[in-house]
Amino acid sequence: MKRINLISLAAIFMLTFSLSAADTLPRPDGKEADMSKPVQVYILMGQSNMLTFGKKKMLEASCKDGKYPYLMDDSGAWTVRKDVRNIQVMGSGDGKARTLKNEWMTVSGNVGVEMGIGHYLGNVVDAPVMILKSAIGNRSLGWDLLPPGSPRYSFEGAEQPGYKETIKSKKDKTIVPFVKGGDCLQWYAGLQYDGDVRRAKEVLDNLAKHYPGATKFEVAGFFWWQGDKDFRNKAHAAMYEKNLVNLIKALRKDFNAPNAKFVAATLGQTKKDAGGTLGQILNAKMAVADYSKYPAHKGNVATVYTNPVIKGGSSSGHYSGNAETYMNVGELMGKAMVDLLKK
Repeated sequence: MKRINLISLAAIFMLTFSLSAADTLPRPDGKEADMSKPVQVYILMGQSNMLTFGKKKMLEASCKDGKYPYLMDDSGAWTVRKDVRNIQVMGSGDGKARTLKNEWMTVSGNVGVEMGIGHYLGNVVDAPVMILKSAIGNRSLGWDLLPPGSPRYSFEGAEQPGYKETIKSKKDKTIVPFVKGGDCLQWYAGLQYDGDVRRAKEVLDNLAKHYPGATKFEVAGFFWWQGDKDFRNKAHAAMYEKNLVNLIKALRKDFNAPNAKFVAATLGQTKKDAGGTLGQILNAKMAVADYSKYPAHKGNVATVYTNPVIKGGSSSGHYSGNAETYMNVGELMGKAMVDLLKK
């Protein structure tokens, strides 16, 4: 049973919680949310880690073995949350959005981290919740998803494009401002960021189409699971921390959500003592949640360390489609967001 009272005042959330991170999630009660309150929107972004690669058949077997009991009822049917909408849109660059999910939170195909996240938030927030995923695979934070405000920089003597910059051609590596139709490559640093943000905003501009009966919303938080492409590029790995800090600022600005919480997850295959570019990505994610280094992040930014909960494989192979990996990481991310909301 929900016991959370949420009052919105100047985008400040005052919450009380009855569910601890150690509690087992109950099955949804089938009740609708209090529609007099704004929909609390949580935006999920990243690359292929953030997509739905957890195999449904594998999840079904896990549930029948007693795992994730909140997903399946006694008859073996998937439960449905009537207080959490599951929305997923996808597009390449600035392309048109494809709507992949627009439904109540339930298992209707392969799953991603949204399942654990949605159930945790649905159980503690006494308001309508929307899980809004806007992401596509094979994108780097250092190039495709580079956030606004990221300047040009030099790495090992070579200039690297800043936001909305590109290179003239594959032969001529001169960095130039991007001009559509101009003498440059038709992809700029940050193009995927701009497209993912725009597609998410299009969902919110058509709120009632995606959350029946809703008339108002607040962006309450962001979830980020990404980094596979960046560890393959030394310059992008070296800049990951700075880019991630800029990303947090940019998302809050673009969605007019200065108090929105931010939760990142590490790549599952990477251990805390890892070296090389994989270690750089992990250390960058851990650093943004180091409040001694970033005091402004205290109580509103968290990073979850996922290596202990994955069931084999790596981000490069989508963890072999193991549904338990996606469920476990989603639960960790959901718990972390709940903890931030408590603060």
